[in-house]
Amino acid sequence: MALVKPATNLEFQYDRQIAYWLFFCAAVIFGMILLGGVTRLTNSGLSMVDWKPLVGVIPPMSESDWQHLFYKYQQFPEYQKINMGMSLEEFKSIFMYEYLHRVLGRLIGVIFTVPFLFFLFTKRIKAGLTPKLVLMLLGGGFQGLLGWYMVKSGLVDKPDVSQYRLTAHLGAAVLIYSFILWTAFGLVSAKTKQPIALGRFSYTLSGLIFLMILSGGLVAGTKAGFAYPTWPLMGDSFVPAGLYSMAPAWLSAFEDITTIQFNHRIFAYVIVALVLTFAAKSLKADIQGPAKIGVFCLIGLLLLQVTLGISTLIFYVPVPVAAAHQVGAVALLSASLFVSHCFANSLSHNAA
Repeated sequence: MALVKPATNLEFQYDRQIAYWLFFCAAVIFGMILLGGVTRLTNSGLSMVDWKPLVGVIPPMSESDWQHLFYKYQQFPEYQKINMGMSLEEFKSIFMYEYLHRVLGRLIGVIFTVPFLFFLFTKRIKAGLTPKLVLMLLGGGFQGLLGWYMVKSGLVDKPDVSQYRLTAHLGAAVLIYSFILWTAFGLVSAKTKQPIALGRFSYTLSGLIFLMILSGGLVAGTKAGFAYPTWPLMGDSFVPAGLYSMAPAWLSAFEDITTIQFNHRIFAYVIVALVLTFAAKSLKADIQGPAKIGVFCLIGLLLLQVTLGISTLIFYVPVPVAAAHQVGAVALLSASLFVSHCFANSLSHNAA
């Protein structure tokens, strides 16, 4: 027995090290999602018209470099149809947002890969965890490809990226972030006794918040947030005219800006109702420990997110508020995942 205890303690320490590394990776990805939102909101995403995964980290070093990049940008529709006459200084501003977004993506790859190889070769990764970490690594590479695939859709006749590709890019980022966070929770959390029924409710809630984020991606991709800068009404009514007017009708949910904004609002109302119901049931059931703290965080982030969402609309999508609204949704999902993991990792019992 004396020989087993040090090994167990060592494994515990290794799990903590890996968890802290994963939490750090998740935090950087959270920042990446924020920067991506700012890049989109400032219309900077199409300023870099080529993709150089290996050498693209080197910024323009001279005035001639800037002139060369600006000339390349002028050959594409965004300049020709929207930004004709833009100065070099104005171009530098939008270029740097997209440049920093891409550089941060490469940095995330380094932050993940180097420690992963260290943990792998020093045999600090416990059985069953390595495939998950490899999947995260592959997901990050896929996300880079998906980002360029999204940008390419705006380098053709219409200088706007596809809302489908933008939503897929955002959704993939959030999925990778969530997977990393969930795995890290599993390495540091202790089991507590929680009600079974509330666990199922919490999983459903996390799934719906993720779907609401995808709905927000469609709003962003179609610029539907600008269409009705009023709340609680959309124009003169709660249910605006022209909903699902396209043929076939289901296409309106993805391409009609009125329907897209309406659906996003309804998603938000449903989430508010469900989070408040879940919180009331959880507190009534006297949940224990970290799960209780998670529920209070969920309520606080929900109120913040509702405030940011309404403010984004009525102030006509200001960049700081809209960007905060995007990452606020991810923060809300994080709290929901934490609560869900508390139930998934619990010594469950039936609620009274």
